[in-house]
Amino acid sequence: MTFTMGISLLPESLQVILMAMLPFSELRGAIPLAIYYEMGYTEAFILAGIGNMLPVIPLLLFLDPVSNWLRRYGIFDRFFTWLFSRTRRYNSRIEKYGALGLIPFVAIPLPVTGAWTACAVAFVFGIRCRYAFPAVLSGVIIAGIIVTLSCMGVLVIMKV
Repeated sequence: MTFTMGISLLPESLQVILMAMLPFSELRGAIPLAIYYEMGYTEAFILAGIGNMLPVIPLLLFLDPVSNWLRRYGIFDRFFTWLFSRTRRYNSRIEKYGALGLIPFVAIPLPVTGAWTACAVAFVFGIRCRYAFPAVLSGVIIAGIIVTLSCMGVLVIMKV
């Protein structure tokens, strides 16, 4: 049995949640999937939002300890040293906006601007979990509204 065949055996609602949990699709892929399955827009929004937020707390809590553990090995230590030195040059922007800067970052439904990446940004810039989580949640809700409205055709109608 292949992986995709195994996934298709799961209930559609669980498939939507799992799609939203994945870093490459998040709710941007899960909401259209739910609508494809003929779920209501509200159900699609809620399931995708829940699925998108499920990995956020573990990511926010464990990225730092895992990176510290990995730094025991030279190759990872060099990688994290490079990563922090390269990204911390943008520290003035982060100091200006802090965790609030994560909201539009997550809210704009573009590739590589979702909850997973926001957790990585929070980790790299030392934004504490208690500030990052509500910002990521707000961004996910806004992105979910945008994607749901797009799937409904509302945004297309507004352009005309």
